[in-house]
Amino acid sequence: MSRVIAVFTGNRAEYGLQEPVLRAIDAHPDLDYRLIVSGAHLDDDFGRTLDEIRGDGFEIHAEVKISLATDRLSATPRAIASGISGMCDALEDLSPDLLLVYADRFEGFAAIVAGTQMGVPTGHIEGGDLTDGGALDDSVRHAMTKLAHLHFTTNDQATNRILGMGEESWRVHTVGFPAIDNIARGNMATGDELVDQYGLDLDQPVVIFTQHSVATEFDEAEDQLAPSLTAMFHLANEGAQILLTYPNNDAGGRRIITALEAAMGDAPAGVQLHRSLGRYNYHGALALARRPGARVACIGNSSSGIKETPAFGCPTVNIGARQHGRLRADNVIDTDYDAEQVYDAARRCFDDEDFRNTSRNTPNPYGTGDAGVKIAAVVADVRLDKALIQKGMTLAGEARDGWFR
Repeated sequence: MSRVIAVFTGNRAEYGLQEPVLRAIDAHPDLDYRLIVSGAHLDDDFGRTLDEIRGDGFEIHAEVKISLATDRLSATPRAIASGISGMCDALEDLSPDLLLVYADRFEGFAAIVAGTQMGVPTGHIEGGDLTDGGALDDSVRHAMTKLAHLHFTTNDQATNRILGMGEESWRVHTVGFPAIDNIARGNMATGDELVDQYGLDLDQPVVIFTQHSVATEFDEAEDQLAPSLTAMFHLANEGAQILLTYPNNDAGGRRIITALEAAMGDAPAGVQLHRSLGRYNYHGALALARRPGARVACIGNSSSGIKETPAFGCPTVNIGARQHGRLRADNVIDTDYDAEQVYDAARRCFDDEDFRNTSRNTPNPYGTGDAGVKIAAVVADVRLDKALIQKGMTLAGEARDGWFR
């Protein structure tokens, strides 16, 4: 009898990372998936993405409404509370053998609280990473790690951090970054498709831009966006083609959307605003960097700019503190919220052939493209017993020289 694996997804970016895991579970002879969608997937303001999921051939088994009622920090804990309640209902209906939850967002936190408190064996993907840039991601991610029963990490540093938290080694599996599976598979838009859909001239520079709010600075979201837009419009006036996309549905996200939409009234030719490019087009746009003579840059503060772009050899400009501390390759230029810095970094991505060559050849610290298969193998074989649910602590806490170690 096949094991039933519930997979939770709360926004478009996260789903793009989980899709290879879902596909590997669906292909495994001893596993069946149950897909639970929530958060921005169900929110028209953030590019409702159910059609994308169904277009990938997946069935949606449960919808859990988790939305931010206001654009304030107090909305997040209220959303978590409603999400926990909704997840309890979904898990009772689906009765999975195991639950998989991704990364560090508040929707996933709600899901993992519900699952672990209901005694559902729960695996956490992408624990142990660092992003100490003010997004509260680390606190949420590490809390999820301590709740989870299995850990699937993207890199060796993350694995070591989880072991340093006292987690038992048999629970921790270094599998790589699932998004690389999709990239390795090559399922992405071609240059001709992007030309047809977005009217691009591939002989001119192309920018893929996404800037999210920072949770601890959410009331500064518009001010932090303004220099970036100044730089983007300057680039557009010089012939660059700018694909702006909506942010995540974090506190401050709606302020960014409002600012983006308002700015489009004065935007120069060549600037486009989209709710979402979709994974197929987004990866295709990054892959333009592989073309001989291409001038392409990923600009903003998304984790994708750190973790996915090395696989395409795409130069990246990372703005502000949101991704501070995250393991990165040599294709990333860090800037402050400063129009001149962002503009200069973008021009380097376009004009500095040495940097473009470095970006094309940098090793990717996040794996080579088989994370989904590795995760499916573990959840198919792990013993679903009391030992899995009742976690141990490997740190004894001995006192040495007056301090506990």
